[in-house]
Amino acid sequence: MAPVILEIKGNVACISLNRPDKLNSFNREMALLLQSILDECRSDAIRAVYLTGNGKGFSAGQDLAEVTDPEGPGMAKILSEHYNPIIRRIRDLEKPVIAAVNGVAAGAGANIALCCDVVLAAGSASFIQAFSRIGLVPDSGGTFFLPRLVGFQKASALMMLGDKVSATEAEKMGMIYKVLPDEGFAEAGFAFALTLAGMPTRGLALTKKLLGMSLESNLSKQLSEEDRLQQQAAQSDDFQEGVAAFLEKRKPVFRGK
Repeated sequence: MAPVILEIKGNVACISLNRPDKLNSFNREMALLLQSILDECRSDAIRAVYLTGNGKGFSAGQDLAEVTDPEGPGMAKILSEHYNPIIRRIRDLEKPVIAAVNGVAAGAGANIALCCDVVLAAGSASFIQAFSRIGLVPDSGGTFFLPRLVGFQKASALMMLGDKVSATEAEKMGMIYKVLPDEGFAEAGFAFALTLAGMPTRGLALTKKLLGMSLESNLSKQLSEEDRLQQQAAQSDDFQEGVAAFLEKRKPVFRGK
């Protein structure tokens, strides 16, 4: 079986990390295939992306056997050719990306989840910044996203101590959006993605862009960018449909255009 599986369900791209015997830990083949699949998700036919893991885990991060292999790619390539391109692709996709964390998300696996637009987690899931346990620093955007999600102090402690954070704790501290019951998690998570896919996804893409800008912006610049992108949104077919449906007291049918 391929280490990453893509299924198109309606207008949702369902991506499953698929090394369940290794808790979906990443090796080069898996990382490069995920990049290729994310590129496929740029298609206009795809209006939302749903990322999850097969088996008991979301992803345990890097496969350490590859790191220690003298014939392996080495740490520099692992970051520059594996993880950093994955993070950039997720953030650059002009559509919502939902991480459905079905089990443990550790190291790079946790940070790939946290860079997504919305994170859902099963009740039994957990998040671990495992890097300090083996003498490494957090990567895959962890030092960028986690402090912005939970605050500097909390992020510092989680990264330095490598504490295991339950799904419930993660929701309480603002690390993730919502915890869902284990039973029926996959179905509920996909239903969430399907809901987003049925929304005015052109506007959602512009919202995603504005949120990204806000991480490195000031108020004056952000107001200007809101003005500019709101004008783009107001010219979309989805805006016209939304207004027409409101006035006609009917359910809108958005096309993501």
